[in-house]
Amino acid sequence: MDEKTLQIITSKSQADKAINSLKGILLGINLDKVVNSDEIHELKNWVKKHHDLVLRNPFREFMLIIDSIAEEDLGLTETIEDLFWLCQKYEGDNYYYNAVTTDLQTLQGLCHGILADGEISDKEIFDLDNWLDDNEHLNTYYPYDEIRSLVLSIVSDGKVTEDERLVLKAYFSQFVSLANSDIQQKIKEDTKEVNISGLCTSEPVVKFDGKTFCITGVLKNETKESLKQKITNLGGITTDSVTKRTDYLIVADNGNPAWAFSCYGRKVEKAVNMRKGGHVITLIHEFDLYDAIEDFGAN
Repeated sequence: MDEKTLQIITSKSQADKAINSLKGILLGINLDKVVNSDEIHELKNWVKKHHDLVLRNPFREFMLIIDSIAEEDLGLTETIEDLFWLCQKYEGDNYYYNAVTTDLQTLQGLCHGILADGEISDKEIFDLDNWLDDNEHLNTYYPYDEIRSLVLSIVSDGKVTEDERLVLKAYFSQFVSLANSDIQQKIKEDTKEVNISGLCTSEPVVKFDGKTFCITGVLKNETKESLKQKITNLGGITTDSVTKRTDYLIVADNGNPAWAFSCYGRKVEKAVNMRKGGHVITLIHEFDLYDAIEDFGAN
């Protein structure tokens, strides 16, 4: 068994264990059909204990529902039953896992179809943008984040240049293999000068408490040590290298004109390869991190 397979199995096992524990708590709470404050507290404690799974489906749904429960709101048997139903859906047919997998496969098929004739029209790009906008539940999954960032950068001014079209072809060709070898070869030749190493997440949701951050590149506004201190002040953890524990890789470009599409470097390459292997690590541009810090009121 290779490392990637073991990683997937272990991740799935952890998720199943968390769901089973929640199911047991819900069963216990609902036995008497009365929900009291101590039971609500236990549910909130489950959220706290498994918060590292918040970016995995269906945990976000579970946690949003539980977090919305106020301690004084008793008699919430219907909410408990709803949560239990979600557990059964996950346990019975892996509804959420399969839905995400299916949609990711649809996305890759969509890109395949767009690239099939070797041409990418403006309409195809704007229709893809609409599809991505309608499927934001795929956020944090590869290759949704990368495609979303790229397409947003292209459509933001309402027009598509030939250079932008080439960048999109280059990115799609990384995971699309066409049956028509002539078209495939032409795309390869047309995009041979385009180098896409990784794409940062657009409009990222950044959490600090207990999350691990790594910084790469030269910051535009301050030193790395200064930024690390701001992250630490908000409860984050900073490291100098990308590992399986890294939640966010902060990419600094210091005015790099290539930023419009891509970010480069050894750490970025490692992070992208980890994402392809199923690890949830988010690539964020430094300016988006500053926005997140400002939202949290850091000095």
